[in-house]
Amino acid sequence: MYKYHCLNPISRAGLGKLDENYKKTEQADEADVILVRSAKMHDMEFSPSLKAIARAGAGVNNIPLDRCAEKGIVVFNTPGANANGVKELVIAGMLLAARDVIGGINWVQEHEEDGDLAKLTEKSKKAFAGTEIAGKKLGVIGLGAIGVLVANAAVHLGMDVYGYDPYVSVDSAWRLSRNIHHAKTVDELYRECDYITIHVPALKDTVGMIDKNAISLMKKNVVILNFARDTLVNSEDMVDALVSGSVKSYVTDFPTPEIAGVKGTIVIPHLGASTEESEDNCAKMAVEEIRDFIENGNISHSVNFPDCSLGEKGESPRITVLHKNIPNMIGQFTTLLADKGINIELMTNKSRKEYAYTMMDVVGEVSEDVVGQIESVNGVLKVRVLQ
Repeated sequence: MYKYHCLNPISRAGLGKLDENYKKTEQADEADVILVRSAKMHDMEFSPSLKAIARAGAGVNNIPLDRCAEKGIVVFNTPGANANGVKELVIAGMLLAARDVIGGINWVQEHEEDGDLAKLTEKSKKAFAGTEIAGKKLGVIGLGAIGVLVANAAVHLGMDVYGYDPYVSVDSAWRLSRNIHHAKTVDELYRECDYITIHVPALKDTVGMIDKNAISLMKKNVVILNFARDTLVNSEDMVDALVSGSVKSYVTDFPTPEIAGVKGTIVIPHLGASTEESEDNCAKMAVEEIRDFIENGNISHSVNFPDCSLGEKGESPRITVLHKNIPNMIGQFTTLLADKGINIELMTNKSRKEYAYTMMDVVGEVSEDVVGQIESVNGVLKVRVLQ
């Protein structure tokens, strides 16, 4: 019996995929697995029983990844599960920036009791006239799950789309429309596009990437959309650009005191993935990842350990070892097992920067003594035996 704990409400569409081998606990310190959405985990203490954390969403800024890795806790996320919900809001954001729909709606509400509203509307509507997005140039920075959907949708809306991503995956490349221009540098995208939308993670080299230097390369009256992370945009530089008129509109899903209320901003209260479908999809994907790891030892969509799989577990015991990526680890494992008369039928090893994962299907009894000897190898973080 495995115990799971939810730090946030998790959709029943996902939790319903847990069978009788899983039991919910209200005590995080006795859980084998924690499911989380937005709850902050940096100040949490993690018990030795905790094997995995699954984030029902893409961003993992609320989870201490390095500390989890050092304790042998695999952290999963659900990339792409909420991509359609975010894509639809990005398109809506572009339309709201192109046509002053919000201003028009507010004007109607202010004059709703005017007895001659229809006639007054015809005289006043020019103040809210805008432009169409068809024929305009859209730059998409980051061609992951969301960026690809945004780029393809914009092509279908008649936009001229430029994409920039030096690390685009093979899967994303296959899904990307052939009508999208490949920008060789982000500066090229800045210079060419009327609309720019960012879809990259918050990393050391992306935080603050939209700053005064980047804005200085852009067209005057550019519209910038940020539905990825608030820290990707330098708020002070953005306010200066909006006040000076070099940026026509900044559309963001991240309300902050610096941005909210500034003329030219359209600030949405973090609704990108807040749809029933997105929450269901994220929960289902998180539970599927957890079950595959707990029951088969396979890792898929981890953010702190390498993806690694031996497929569905068969009759043989399966030993899984989370460890540091240092020389002679596999040699030590195989020698130790051979000395105990345990034969390895199937083995795989994957590494990701300083961490690695080894899986072995074996023939022979894997006793507590064997597990203890593997755990004693310098650099080993956690050992599990699936019988």
